[in-house]
Amino acid sequence: MPLDRRKFLGQAAATGAGAVLVGGVAGSAEAAEDGRGGGHGHGRPPKRYSFTVLGTTDLHGNALNWDYFTDKEFDDKDHNDVGLAKISTLVTAIREEKGRRNTLLIDAGDTIQGTQLSYYYAKVDPITARRGPVHPMAQAMNKIGYDAAALGNHEFNYGIEVLRKFEEQCDFPLLGANALDAKTLRPAFRPYSMHRLRTPHGRDVRVAVLGLTNPGIAIWDKQNVQGKMVFPGLEEQAAKWVPKLRSMGADVVIVSAHSGSSGTSSYGDQLPYVENAAGLVAEQVPGIDAILVGHAHTEIPEYFVENKATGKKVVLSEPLKWGQRLTVFDFDLVWEKGRWSVAKVGAKVLNSNTVAEDPRITGMLGDEHKKVVAYVNQVIGTSTAAMTTAEAAWKDEPLIDLINLVQVETVKAALAGGEYAALPVLSQASCFSRTASVPAGEITIKDAAGLYPFENTLEARLLTGAQIKEYLEFSAKYYVQTAAGGPVDTSKLTNAENTPDYNYDVVSGLTYEIDIAKPKGSRIVNLAFGGKPLDAKAQFVFAVNNYRASGGGAFPHIAGAKQLWANSEEIRNTIISWVKAKGTVDPKAFASVEWKLTRDGTPVF
Repeated sequence: MPLDRRKFLGQAAATGAGAVLVGGVAGSAEAAEDGRGGGHGHGRPPKRYSFTVLGTTDLHGNALNWDYFTDKEFDDKDHNDVGLAKISTLVTAIREEKGRRNTLLIDAGDTIQGTQLSYYYAKVDPITARRGPVHPMAQAMNKIGYDAAALGNHEFNYGIEVLRKFEEQCDFPLLGANALDAKTLRPAFRPYSMHRLRTPHGRDVRVAVLGLTNPGIAIWDKQNVQGKMVFPGLEEQAAKWVPKLRSMGADVVIVSAHSGSSGTSSYGDQLPYVENAAGLVAEQVPGIDAILVGHAHTEIPEYFVENKATGKKVVLSEPLKWGQRLTVFDFDLVWEKGRWSVAKVGAKVLNSNTVAEDPRITGMLGDEHKKVVAYVNQVIGTSTAAMTTAEAAWKDEPLIDLINLVQVETVKAALAGGEYAALPVLSQASCFSRTASVPAGEITIKDAAGLYPFENTLEARLLTGAQIKEYLEFSAKYYVQTAAGGPVDTSKLTNAENTPDYNYDVVSGLTYEIDIAKPKGSRIVNLAFGGKPLDAKAQFVFAVNNYRASGGGAFPHIAGAKQLWANSEEIRNTIISWVKAKGTVDPKAFASVEWKLTRDGTPVF
């Protein structure tokens, strides 16, 4: 049966997040009739025009509705779908309803990192090679017809050369007004793009899209950007560029910001700039009509922020990550005093699980998809037992022990024969995914890579026993305080204060208990090293990922700790190489219970 577009769009909006559009939007035909005969005189209605801006963010290498870590169609507990092929179907439907010329499509960053598809075309068959391939994300976004995309922080993970090649392969600009050349302090990428929309009334509407990226790049990708680029605050750069865009004749100014709306920073006070600054930009910088929000991986269908200077309300919207949602901004403009001005603007999100994948995209990327599936299914070793992370958020599980073992052995080998070779090595790891598993029998690349879905690299830092204890106390705030005696519901036990799983660290090489009956800050008990209470003054080498070492998660002491060694290889590839070298993974050789949850001294599990 052919798809009824109007019916479908209504259903898709309803199954998004139930956001109500503020102000109905007249289609272009009705807008044309409204404005027939010109201006306000003689009781005639004013000229009006309506257009739509569509937005995605945090696509993270999801071109198709496929999970390369499980090697099957993507699914989660909410039955979301992912990928640009789904987004393409939504976009096509809206363009058919509104008219192709009355729509723009933009993105708010984090495009080329996150899946084995994106890894493959950065590292295995790199787009930077002579006569190298075109990145699948560039192919898909070009085909769908994106008009502009802001830079995300993860764009820099594979180095500037890969990013520049991706930029070259895109038929649309990558925007970053606050990504500046370190020497000249001039923009290293295009700050904005200007788009003309033809109206039925003779005067085009000029829509400016200002791209802003995340200042945290300076910390998180220090190895790739130090001395090359600097990343000042979003508010400062928006205040510089928005008036310029207005003076250049922009009737509408939209900001695409790879920055959440909460006003918080995961890196504490290490930078003078706010990580999640989209709301502050709306509040502090006059002249903005709408902000497409990215980076935070939260769903905000529609959120209004009042500008302090003008009292005008700015609409913000953040579609859910990986192509699970599409933001729809609907603008109503009116012609008054010789120019177009925004009369109404509202936002909503559409859910990509309401539609089928666009066969144009799945067909176009069929070969690339097959190559990556073959790659992730390569056998690299065997395991003597099945292991899973299903309960790793509250129990010491062998798979997390495996990550720590690989990190400890790698750091020991790197420091061998040097000044710090005699110091004990501790290691941190997080439960990145509660669905990671290694089967008994053959281990494939996808099994090993699934343990570590992020592109983090490994470092060694120097910490004292006292600093380690404070680090663990900070980590333990992840648990909801739970009185002794009663039952424990694991679905309500973790993620206190909205702490994500990846910001809860366990530390190997010590033994300790986390007393969840106690308030945060005083939960670590019976902390020992080598069977003796931990010496506060003792020195330890700490194996840690670069995200944590550079301030991600704002853990105490680590960012300022002396760096003893750093590696540029992703930890997941180190794990893959380790499994290949060992051939057999036997949890009996490394698994041990070094930490446990207790309440008033009684184990929870």
